[in-house]
Amino acid sequence: MKRAAVRLRAPRPGDYGRVVALHGALYAKEFGYDARFEALVAGIVAGFIDNFDARRERCWIAERDGEVAGSVFLVRSSPTVAKLRLLIVAPKARGLGLGRRLTRACIAFARRKGYRKIVLWTQSHLTAARAIYESENFKMKSKKKHLSFGKRLVAETWELRL
Repeated sequence: MKRAAVRLRAPRPGDYGRVVALHGALYAKEFGYDARFEALVAGIVAGFIDNFDARRERCWIAERDGEVAGSVFLVRSSPTVAKLRLLIVAPKARGLGLGRRLTRACIAFARRKGYRKIVLWTQSHLTAARAIYESENFKMKSKKKHLSFGKRLVAETWELRL
């Protein structure tokens, strides 16, 4: 059976809502997160749209068979620092190297735009994402226990010097 090609593209109308819904449903099902996580994602997406700087920021939508299969955002944190946000790959698209492809799109864009560093915030239990970050030479800078989304979690801050 032939695997459907996945393409990365700019967002179209409706995609942002699909990204929020994918995060909300997936994190509730796989990790038991409550609705506050979906609200956080919705706020991040709304902020991206409201403050979008096309010269320095991007959202990539991964599309497979006409459906949103994943996404990632790169946003300006300062003139020299970008933030990787909301990396996600739908379960049906896992195992295709899509998470790495999305992460590399961010890194390449950040380099072209002259950022000196990419930072990100993740949770210790997100092993697939953490493996991608580590293999792309991100370094963990801090860990902190917290209670969020109805769960006891360990937040991690990672960075990549460009």
